[in-house]
Amino acid sequence: MAAPPRRPLLILLAGLLLVASLATLAEAIYEDQVGLADWHQKYIGKVKQAVYHSQKSGRRRVVVLTEENVISSLDLRSGDIFWRHIIDKNDPLDQLSLSFGKYVLTLSSGGTILRAWNLPDGQMIWETNLQTSTASDPQLHVMPNSKVAKDNLVLVSAGRWIYAVSSIDGSISWEKEFSLDGLEIKQVLQSPENDIVYAVGIAGSSKLALYHLSTKTGEVLKDIQESLPGELSGEIVLGSDDVLVALNKARSSLFLIEFNSGRISYNKVHVSDLVQDLSGTFKLQSVSNGVIALQTPSTVSLLKLKDTDGLEVVQRFDQPAALSDALTIAEKDEAFAVVRHVGSQIEFIVKFTSDVSGEIIREKVIIDQHRGNVEKVFLNSYIRTDKSHGFRALVVMEDHSLLLIQQGEVVWSREDGLASIVDVTTSELPVEKDGVSVADVEHNLFEWLKGHMLKLKGTLMLANADEVAAIQALRLKSSEKNKMTRDHNGFRKLLIVLTKAGKVIALHTGDGRIIWSNLLPSLRASRFGVMPSALRIYQWQVPHHSVMRENPSVLVVGKSGAESSAPGVFSILDSYSGEELNAMRLDHSVVQIIPLTLKDLSEQRLHLIVDSNSNAHLYPKSPDALDVFLNEMPNLYFYSVDILANVIRGYSLQKSCDIEGDEYCFSTKELWSIIFPSDSERIAISETRKMNEVVHTQAKTIGDHDVMYKYLSKNLVFVATVSPKAAGDIGSALPEEASLVAYLIDAVTGRILHRVTHHGAQGPVHAVLSENWVVYHYFNLRAHRFEMAVIEIYDQSRADNKDVMKLILGKHNLSAPITSFARPEVVVKSQSYFFTHSVKAMAVTQTAKGITSKQLLIGTISDQELFEVAAGSGDIEVWILSNIAPPPLVCSNLVAKLSRSSLKISGMYLFGQHYARYKWGFGT
Repeated sequence: MAAPPRRPLLILLAGLLLVASLATLAEAIYEDQVGLADWHQKYIGKVKQAVYHSQKSGRRRVVVLTEENVISSLDLRSGDIFWRHIIDKNDPLDQLSLSFGKYVLTLSSGGTILRAWNLPDGQMIWETNLQTSTASDPQLHVMPNSKVAKDNLVLVSAGRWIYAVSSIDGSISWEKEFSLDGLEIKQVLQSPENDIVYAVGIAGSSKLALYHLSTKTGEVLKDIQESLPGELSGEIVLGSDDVLVALNKARSSLFLIEFNSGRISYNKVHVSDLVQDLSGTFKLQSVSNGVIALQTPSTVSLLKLKDTDGLEVVQRFDQPAALSDALTIAEKDEAFAVVRHVGSQIEFIVKFTSDVSGEIIREKVIIDQHRGNVEKVFLNSYIRTDKSHGFRALVVMEDHSLLLIQQGEVVWSREDGLASIVDVTTSELPVEKDGVSVADVEHNLFEWLKGHMLKLKGTLMLANADEVAAIQALRLKSSEKNKMTRDHNGFRKLLIVLTKAGKVIALHTGDGRIIWSNLLPSLRASRFGVMPSALRIYQWQVPHHSVMRENPSVLVVGKSGAESSAPGVFSILDSYSGEELNAMRLDHSVVQIIPLTLKDLSEQRLHLIVDSNSNAHLYPKSPDALDVFLNEMPNLYFYSVDILANVIRGYSLQKSCDIEGDEYCFSTKELWSIIFPSDSERIAISETRKMNEVVHTQAKTIGDHDVMYKYLSKNLVFVATVSPKAAGDIGSALPEEASLVAYLIDAVTGRILHRVTHHGAQGPVHAVLSENWVVYHYFNLRAHRFEMAVIEIYDQSRADNKDVMKLILGKHNLSAPITSFARPEVVVKSQSYFFTHSVKAMAVTQTAKGITSKQLLIGTISDQELFEVAAGSGDIEVWILSNIAPPPLVCSNLVAKLSRSSLKISGMYLFGQHYARYKWGFGT
């Protein structure tokens, strides 16, 4: 008979089984998975200048310069990015040009930095720094067919300086500073007949100066000055090779200035004689040799020069239109394009300058109606098979999108408005249930049946190449992660972003495709009128998932002008379709937006809008919302941060308002204020807790097994100040002159709970506040590196609640209400760490029940995403997840700050119903 197994052996086997069972619950990613993206989209922003490079063989491309300070090379056939460079915002790009067909030249920082980039791969060839006076309009001019040392000289004018730079190595061939006080060079021209450069500038408001310069040496050959009657506005365009057109300061007359005859002569023409019903603002545009355009927000008039005798109107367009620059076609002829809106289409017209009244091409192109008006046009030509000239145009739309039009069709389009995201939120997808048609969510019934017919043709081997590609796209779209229904863990969502152009775009988190887009009419701006601005986007209505026919909606808040007193604008959109449900123009301004945690019976979230008169307005304006708000109003407080005045103020709400008959308007009462001394401290940043944050446990067990209770006040505010000399860039102050002070303030009473000073530290400061801790990032000038500090605050009034018998008998104060009016007994723990990365944005994750440990998401200036385990003041662990821009679904602030470069979902999801959700910060 076999002996029974020994007891230690049984214990060992049981232990192994237990370890194996626990190991199956662990999840990880492989090393080669770090940095991978489920989808990654790159954008460049609104194009403001474009230069074509169409070679006979090889890749045809267009080089663009954008308002987001990006220079990029695009494939002319597909619109894909060959390369791009995101230039620092402190080095704004001014001009763009090509040289030798292989160098891309950029002028930046007000004409002080000239760079050359290699056209095929975007590598920088050389950089030259130029000394210039203060200039508002620097010019870049590449001299063609130069006879100087077989080199294309590049002329740079800024202020009263002109430089001639070699396009091969960036060396300065010659430089010239003019002695005339207040001179600003407006135009630099090259004579086609000899090596003479003409420089035309304005000194003061009425003196015109013309200089003849030698191309070889920069020597001034002739200096001509003339005083014009009346003041000039500074707006000067080139009318022809020897005629300039200038607008006077009153914007009522045009001066036709001729300068080729060795002297300056001029003729004055009244604008009202050309265009009788001209109203509103207008601007001048040089179209081609002998043709200029006078543009208003609603009309465009083409004017032709009659030598210096005057101008005549050749043609007028009564719809909003955009004109391109002239494009040389033949030796003595040029072409230009006019693109205008005709109903739901745009009309593409090409004209020769020799016959402005005639037309070479007139094509109508169907485009998406949510793209707005045409902003800019860049014309390009190509040779057809029959040796005739064909034309294509790069069109910039009002929503910042980019289109290529050719032969009456849109060849490709780019949604580059996503490069300028101002705010972002998410929306849950509908629940997939029996009896609910998925066709209602994805598309209409016709599209649903069309997809099934395509799949049937593919199964029967009857599909052509285009249909096979459509079938593959449908399969990708209908994959598990790309469905338009909610999954169990809440991974699938709609990412709803608000762009600077006032366009709202919904992206699917599975593959980043655009579900819908809507350019809001209330936020559309004319090119010369008042400029509305989009401010924030919020969740407006989030119905319970059991109410299947109720779609969630979002609220977009904007202003109808740049002033603080400009009236506000509201727009409410359906989250699933993008349809605008309601739009209203407010009768008050928008200074501060306060989302509340309260909801009415229709599950609309309540919002308070504070105007410039310190009145608070409640939305939605319904009796039910008013009743809910009045019940909670005694417990509602808010604060404001005035960075310019260097003060923080706390307010309560009163039932009365100065506006009669408006029961949804409430006056505010200032309860407290903290004024920081401007000679020693300047406010750098303020942060507060998310109002809907869920905390799982009130206690924390520290290293010695002691229990400490968190100070969990939702009224806690973190404020960081820096010394005035340390408010600039890193290195702008000495360590002895720099300091950073961190405050923890109660927003109800204004009581300062904690204050700590970091000597020798300066900004930029980034911070996040969650539960009872705050993490902030700054630069240490003494150590010459970045630091990250952690502050934890604990409630000492509950420190005695550790006796088990007291807890059993109920003799504790854990359930006692916490009030900000009672002086809290708090203890603070803090720790600082060296941190090797420069931070651009910080956020903290949020979970549905607050069980999962808080994680920090950090976006660096190198577009890396850092994933940190916030384990209190004793330990911080850092993981680098990717080397691209951070995932927008995890942190909305990161998307808004880093969307200039890219938009990316990480391969390691950190959001969902039972995982970390998106970051949502309520600005003050």
